[in-house]
Amino acid sequence: MAAVAVESSEKLANLKTAVAGLGQISESEKSGFLSLVSRYLSGEAQQIEWEKIQTPTDEVVVPYDSLAPLADGPSETKKLLDKLVVLKLNGGLGTTMGCTGPKSVIEVRNGLTFLDLIVMQIESLNNKYGCNVPLVLMNSFNTHDDTLKIVEKYTNANIQIHTFNQSQYPRLVVEDFLPLPCKGQAGKDGWYPPGHGDVFPSLLNSGKLDAFLAQGKEYVFVANSDNLGAVVDLKILNHLVKNQNEYCMEVTPKTLADVKGGTLISYEGRVQLLEIAQVPDEHVNEFKSITKFKIFNTNNLWVNLKAIKRLVEADALKMEIIPNPKEVDGVKVLQLETAAGAAIRFFDRAIGVNVPRSRFLPVKATSDLLLVQSDLYTVVDGFVTRNEARTNPANPTIELGPEFKKVGNFLKRFKTIPSIIELDSLKVSGDVWFGANVVVKGNVSIIAEGGEKLEIPDGVVIADKVVKSHADI
Repeated sequence: MAAVAVESSEKLANLKTAVAGLGQISESEKSGFLSLVSRYLSGEAQQIEWEKIQTPTDEVVVPYDSLAPLADGPSETKKLLDKLVVLKLNGGLGTTMGCTGPKSVIEVRNGLTFLDLIVMQIESLNNKYGCNVPLVLMNSFNTHDDTLKIVEKYTNANIQIHTFNQSQYPRLVVEDFLPLPCKGQAGKDGWYPPGHGDVFPSLLNSGKLDAFLAQGKEYVFVANSDNLGAVVDLKILNHLVKNQNEYCMEVTPKTLADVKGGTLISYEGRVQLLEIAQVPDEHVNEFKSITKFKIFNTNNLWVNLKAIKRLVEADALKMEIIPNPKEVDGVKVLQLETAAGAAIRFFDRAIGVNVPRSRFLPVKATSDLLLVQSDLYTVVDGFVTRNEARTNPANPTIELGPEFKKVGNFLKRFKTIPSIIELDSLKVSGDVWFGANVVVKGNVSIIAEGGEKLEIPDGVVIADKVVKSHADI
């Protein structure tokens, strides 16, 4: 044990010397990075004692329907909204969907991007109530330059847009625990953004946090830029202001598609996020069951700004470290990251709110894009709303083959997006092309076999069928 400690302290000493010579990052980034590595090397990972886990009560995870209605009158609503800042996590690239640049500029519907919809939503609130809700984008070094160019188009919108960069940390070479940029990797591949848990120190280090506090802002609503359901909710904000909750995580009922998502538990008298990585192997199946752990984290978070300042300045946000191994040009590297949801246990009067599923509508793949581009949803003032004609509360499950993975290819293969109001599941594989005004209902599989091209004609209705050739339509 002593030998391990000596080796760790040697690694850290060598790393400190190497990091001191990195001119590309600030002193606060250097100290944040070294603090993370030192915690990782000390092996301080908190072990969850399974028998101490308790299911949170309704006081801890508040049912959405029990939130008090708002006080009457637009002036009260304006007062509430003037306390709010909306922050979208905008550090991700659209590479998994075959796009270059920030994911938030992928066109979602009617030629509008994620960012267009977000700006429209906040602008409509500012116009309706005469309030000033600013939008803040936390970029990474990967998305910063592109985002600055993109936001220029909103210059005349009734919304203040702020941007800041999250930290830039060097990737660690596994072999000797030295920074990859010290090994001659001068480009972007030598660096990484350390997860969205970095939002709290970076908001303070950017100067934005103090500026918002000086304007009388009290809460920040943090959400992923690709979650179309993450819109401002006045009932949640009102509840937090009234009850002086410093932190609120929106959770929603788990389905079988969400079994790996983090969940909220009560642990030693505090509310805490439990991630699958923290679960002992013998309890993983129990964690994945939707009977014991019924809710999961949407990553829609509401946090008190003064509390963020207090905790960051005290260096008290010691979120669980997520080691993320990668390979760059054949070199094994390690990224150490943290998640914003894990900060919940450090805030006072922290709660969860069990929200309707409509507040969780992420677009992670083209199968999600098909959902939001279809007649299942409508868009008004930037708000994506579910079509009431759909009686099933769950969304259809959609599985598209690799031919549809990139947005460009996906769009080419549909003359128009099919009607899916009555669809339960759709599986498409192979070289399939859709005509205009196709309707799919029930459970449908469309499989082009053996390199054959399968074209679905305009206007056909396919219900509860497996289609492998034109004869099956």
